[in-house]
Amino acid sequence: MESKRFLTREECTAMKGIAILGIMLHNYCHWLKDIVRENEYTWQQWKCDRLWAVIQQPDEFLPMHLLSFFGHYGVPVFLFLSGFGLVMKYERGSLPEVGVWRFCRYNYLKLFRIFIVGFVLFVMLDAFTPGMHRYQASEVVAMLGMYANFFPHPSQVIWPGPYWYFSVTLQLYILYRLVFYHWRHWGVVAALVAVCWLWQLYCHDDMEMLERLRYNLVGGLLPFGMGVLVARFEPSFMKHVKVTSGLPLMLAYLLVLVVMIGGIFMFSVLSFDKWLWVPALIVVGTIALVKLIPKAIMPYILWLGSISAAIFVMHPLVRKIFVRPYLYDDMYAGLLLYIVATLVVSWLAKKIIDQIPSPKL
Repeated sequence: MESKRFLTREECTAMKGIAILGIMLHNYCHWLKDIVRENEYTWQQWKCDRLWAVIQQPDEFLPMHLLSFFGHYGVPVFLFLSGFGLVMKYERGSLPEVGVWRFCRYNYLKLFRIFIVGFVLFVMLDAFTPGMHRYQASEVVAMLGMYANFFPHPSQVIWPGPYWYFSVTLQLYILYRLVFYHWRHWGVVAALVAVCWLWQLYCHDDMEMLERLRYNLVGGLLPFGMGVLVARFEPSFMKHVKVTSGLPLMLAYLLVLVVMIGGIFMFSVLSFDKWLWVPALIVVGTIALVKLIPKAIMPYILWLGSISAAIFVMHPLVRKIFVRPYLYDDMYAGLLLYIVATLVVSWLAKKIIDQIPSPKL
């Protein structure tokens, strides 16, 4: 039953709302002049030093610095929820076993119906605004086929940049069906996570290879694997651990959140190997945060989560309209206009997406 779950559907939707808010704000703020840049695909010490400098001597743009540096970690939350959702649907649900082809086709089309609306609208706007990206024919096919992440220098191929998420998600779906669905021992997930961590660690000095790994499933397996394991262990956890509501539980979640925030900051700036574990801390911290959201605020977070897919595909389009005029000054005015426009446009885009027939499993 829903009440017996550690993470309810409502809480998962709220996690989406928090995650998409971070992604949306990050992808705007990190374009602005003199704002701290993030370590997302590679780790560079000078970016950490810059963050530490603005924290020691904060200015009026401190919120933008923090959103720019940390906001992209909304992506691991979505990857966690993808792994969690696959187990809930295909292992703990009532579905019969689904063949590999049907599984891949269904999940590709499920992603494509979201992707295509944002992509088409974006390239149409991009074609008659300054800074148009010129695709090669092979890149267009790769974007539509969701394998552009495999190209050399994927950051120069994938445009708009946030759309790299579709390929890595599809890769993880396929990995789940081919490996995790058949071999359900926790050690299989743990072993592959360890291999991916060591692979990234080995590429510390090869930033080009590290970037390619993190654009693909190697960089996303940690939070995805966490989602798989949490969904599998949830029944036994809820069965053997008596979870009571009330002030003590809220204080426990608050303590977890505080510890995670401290750990996220420290692991982000201390060293490369610790930075690789930040997505795990982000996921745990987001779960704790969702448990603490006041009831008065929850409906707004749930609404954001309900249109999170539309926000994801539409915010690059709105960003291109607003970021250039507000790149150097009046940056908070530009940010506010961007937020309002993104939410309205995404709400409208969701109505378009909902008219596209959903794929049949």
